[in-house]
Amino acid sequence: MSSVATGVWISLAIYFILMIAIGVYAYFKQQNDVEGYMLGGRQLSPAVAALSAGASDMSGWLILGLPGYMYASGIVSLWIAGGLTLGAFVNYLLVAPRLRVFTEIADNALTLPDYFSNRFNDTSHLLRIMSAVVIIVFFTVYTAASLVGGGKLFESSLGMSYDLGIWLTAGVVVAYTLFGGFLAVSLTDFVQGVIMLVAMLLVPIVAFSEIGGLSAGIEVARSVNPELFNIMSGVTVMGAISLAAWGLGYFGQPHIIVRFMAIRSVKDVPTARNIGMSWMIVSLIGALMVGLSGVAYIHNHNMELADPETIFLVFSQLLFHPLISGFLLAAILAAIMSTISSQLLVASSSLTRDIYKLFLDKDASEARQVLVGRICVVAVALLAIFIAGNKDSSVLKLVSHAWAGFGAAFGPLVLLSLMWKRMNRNGALAGMIVGALTVIIWVYGGFEINGQPANDAIYSIMPGFLLSAITTVVVSLMTAPPKDFIVERFEEMEQGLK
Repeated sequence: MSSVATGVWISLAIYFILMIAIGVYAYFKQQNDVEGYMLGGRQLSPAVAALSAGASDMSGWLILGLPGYMYASGIVSLWIAGGLTLGAFVNYLLVAPRLRVFTEIADNALTLPDYFSNRFNDTSHLLRIMSAVVIIVFFTVYTAASLVGGGKLFESSLGMSYDLGIWLTAGVVVAYTLFGGFLAVSLTDFVQGVIMLVAMLLVPIVAFSEIGGLSAGIEVARSVNPELFNIMSGVTVMGAISLAAWGLGYFGQPHIIVRFMAIRSVKDVPTARNIGMSWMIVSLIGALMVGLSGVAYIHNHNMELADPETIFLVFSQLLFHPLISGFLLAAILAAIMSTISSQLLVASSSLTRDIYKLFLDKDASEARQVLVGRICVVAVALLAIFIAGNKDSSVLKLVSHAWAGFGAAFGPLVLLSLMWKRMNRNGALAGMIVGALTVIIWVYGGFEINGQPANDAIYSIMPGFLLSAITTVVVSLMTAPPKDFIVERFEEMEQGLK
């Protein structure tokens, strides 16, 4: 093995050992009950909650996807970055405090399906079952796609086989998630968020210094392609709005909003918001600067870049000592693993609470539920590994639309359930179904707008979110109002915010 590869592996080994050590620490630290395993006992500090939400949200998209989009398309990528920033801020402002209070009032709901069912007193369990199925199916697929990213990373950067890369990525994540539960996932996400932030600051600073500074880099990039600095390049007004509409997805992402349920106190939410938004804005700017500096660097060195999304990898290999290169590869793994662990835990929690306990063992003890939760972590991971075995699997296309699916199915439901006391079970169920079906039909129905696929013209989350919200309101108003005790719970939630 070369000295370069040895240095990279040393950094990665340190990173893997740290993640597993955190899992062991969390195993002995957490309460050995369902709330402890699935929500960390609702004791997350503001910093851990904020960086955990951010790291599980951004995934490899922050380090690979956004720099690649900036490299290829220019500042039109600001529409996505701006939409995500606004969506995350509103999520912290409206959803976080209300969900933290309401999930405790609603019979101490521990999962999103738990909350939906308890919030509307759904004795039929339809809300719980349908939302659990959506979560389990989409997150299993989502996890598979993240494992594909891990496999390709080891294959392209270290010459390891693709399959071994998948198993190594999954093995480390399962190890700390299996034993440490939500607390381990959140603490590792915190560390991973710090690693990602450092990487997104370090790489563009070094890259711009290599090409003579920020001003020189901008001038070179402008000479290469002036359209990179046209914020409407290649998009219509509706196209720009569609890019910004990514922000709507935040209100319905279970792996993000579960952090709001777990934060220590509603009084900690403003601090978490300030930390989370600062981390997000700095990280997004860093990612955009990686892409922009890449245009100038590749041009100055007469290089060719076949895949724009590899610009971060190129910089990590060319500009840094092997030990630092290993750290930067760990940053990519951190982005991938933080998302995988969150998805594994949310999916296993739904399997345990919303399927196993509801249908198979209604009187399951706390210890039994924790055990089943751990078994489900392994089961979901194995299924995801099987799906990810084919790196060209069409499942990746489905995953690319999962953000829209969750946002349209759950987003209006979460927002309206926290903001409107007249909403009822029928409206919630109808809105969830319409939102999910709209996204599926919009993406796979074969429809066109002005000669291009509907989803290319208008991002599917826009019609999905809008129709879901309208359906929820109309059906709620057309059917019987919620019972008095449900309204009283809502009012108690409002009082708890004061």
